[in-house]
Amino acid sequence: MSISQRFWISLILSLPMVANMILMPFGWLLPGGAWTQLVLTTLIMLISARPFWESAWASFKKHHSNMDTLVAIGTVTAYVYSIYAMITSQDVFFESAAFVTTFVLLGQVFEERMRNNASNAVEKLANLQAKDAEVLRDGQFTKIPLSEVVVGDMIRVKPGQKIPVDGIITEGTSSVDESMVTGESMPVEKKMDDAVIGATINGNGTFTFKANKIGEDTMLSQIVELVKKAQNSHAPIQNLTDKVSDIFVPIVLILAILTFLIWYVFLDASVANALIFAVSVVVIACPCALGLATPTALMVGTGRGAKMGILIKDGTVLEAVNDIQTVVFDKTGTITVGKPQVTDIVGDTKQVLSIAASLEENSEHPLAAAILDRAKTDQAQTQPTTGFKAIEGKGVEAQINDQRGVVGNDKLAQDLVFGDALKQQMVTLQNQAKTVVLVGLDQTVIGLIAIQDVPKDTSREAIADLKARGLKTVMLTGDNQRVAQAVAEEVGIDDVIADVLPGDKADHIADLQKTGKVAFVGDGINDAPALTTADVGIVMGSGTDIAIDSGGIVLVKNDLRDVDRALALSKKTFNRIKLNLFWAFVYNVLGIPVAAGVFYFIGLSLSPELAGLAMAFSSLSVVTSSVLLNKAKIKPKRNVQVD
Repeated sequence: MSISQRFWISLILSLPMVANMILMPFGWLLPGGAWTQLVLTTLIMLISARPFWESAWASFKKHHSNMDTLVAIGTVTAYVYSIYAMITSQDVFFESAAFVTTFVLLGQVFEERMRNNASNAVEKLANLQAKDAEVLRDGQFTKIPLSEVVVGDMIRVKPGQKIPVDGIITEGTSSVDESMVTGESMPVEKKMDDAVIGATINGNGTFTFKANKIGEDTMLSQIVELVKKAQNSHAPIQNLTDKVSDIFVPIVLILAILTFLIWYVFLDASVANALIFAVSVVVIACPCALGLATPTALMVGTGRGAKMGILIKDGTVLEAVNDIQTVVFDKTGTITVGKPQVTDIVGDTKQVLSIAASLEENSEHPLAAAILDRAKTDQAQTQPTTGFKAIEGKGVEAQINDQRGVVGNDKLAQDLVFGDALKQQMVTLQNQAKTVVLVGLDQTVIGLIAIQDVPKDTSREAIADLKARGLKTVMLTGDNQRVAQAVAEEVGIDDVIADVLPGDKADHIADLQKTGKVAFVGDGINDAPALTTADVGIVMGSGTDIAIDSGGIVLVKNDLRDVDRALALSKKTFNRIKLNLFWAFVYNVLGIPVAAGVFYFIGLSLSPELAGLAMAFSSLSVVTSSVLLNKAKIKPKRNVQVD
């Protein structure tokens, strides 16, 4: 039977006793009197309160106590004493056992509803997926159920349709709304060879793509699975809660016994009144709010992160983020684009690019790809070549328009006429940590092409955000010192550790940890050891491969600015956990003296049922505090504009 069902049964059976309490001063009594209350309360105890007893007994057999121990002892004490009082013709308080059960269940209903809302958010995410797809079968596109799509299928997507699965565009262009998966509010332009994500919505173009991930392998499925795991994870600080409960419960029981003895033995109270005070202590002290403090905040925080494109894998990460002092970055693919690009062309741009592209069409070198990409962007015309051959250690050459064309490194200068002005410009570009390609025609250098793996547009802003939080930033890379230093200066990195082999990155992380906790940000490809060694591993989402075990946080949008947002969200969530724990504990500490009757002589006291109601509202306050995380502002501390 669900908590909600138990609550409603308890509430309905309690209502006649509520009416009896309210109308008694006006001369109305519940038909059957104490016998009716006995029947109603017995039903409540057997149906609604029984799980509390079972849980308390199971803990007792293991020599432990939990929150249910206090509820069970409080309700059973009130119930058993009322039976004794009824037999001996004394005042009964069956309603106390009934109301305490009802109000405790009310608090649990708040928790269950909150958990369901979080689970529903994940289910809604899962339900975003399309139900069918237009797949090329037997030479024509046919609509089939999504379950029949296989890897390698060619799928057509029309304007306004959902993209069924993950894949790579083979034909057509469009803009795609990826906000439901990545949190990116602006539509993303897509063209041939670009990746598309299942469940996102196509804009105004029609395109065909090749399916490369289906079912549980799609990005959406991975996100749903990660969020579920995070919401059910256990933050280390919760261990403190468990330990407190283990000690707290026996202390409360001792206080309840002392309360009874003091009132009955020393203050001459009746057994009934002394017992009411003791039961009130047991009920008010039930640390339900303490148990809700961590999981509710964790569920809301990780759920909000998923909407922002920030996947926090478990509660351990939240606690570790709170003490981070240094953020270390991989360079290639993290701070930089990860793909060489042409940054400068010296000479007649059209001629230089045309000759270079014509010769490099036959080359497979990464720098050749950068030149060809730039030629395609600038629509530079390539020309036919003959006699293509590689010049060992220098570059390539070929005949173009009956002239010898060459493209290569500065060693070519030994064989060509190389003007002083071009030489000076080459040195300037090399000092900027750029690779310079010489372009020669008819034994003369006619131009230069500078190529570099450039920083991402957002890198400088992202680093500034972190430094504004007082965090030290470090670049850890296998590139040479000059290249690394140039990139670091461009984006504002504090320190550079260069010429590091992939296998040695973890050792450098360990060295940095000697002065404080370290977060490492990498692309997850060659960075697994460093991500695992760091106190917090942050993985840049690469394409649709987001389920990387090494990282504790995954940035789905591959936006470096999300590092700051991830740290800010994690800190706010962890601080909310601490705030919840503080108020839950303070509530218990302040409530016990009132329930024990310390302030009875000035007219301030609590009956067991009111103590139960107060406890229910303390649970509600903790849940509300956690839900307010959805409204917390996640923004950089930096107030100045980054140029």
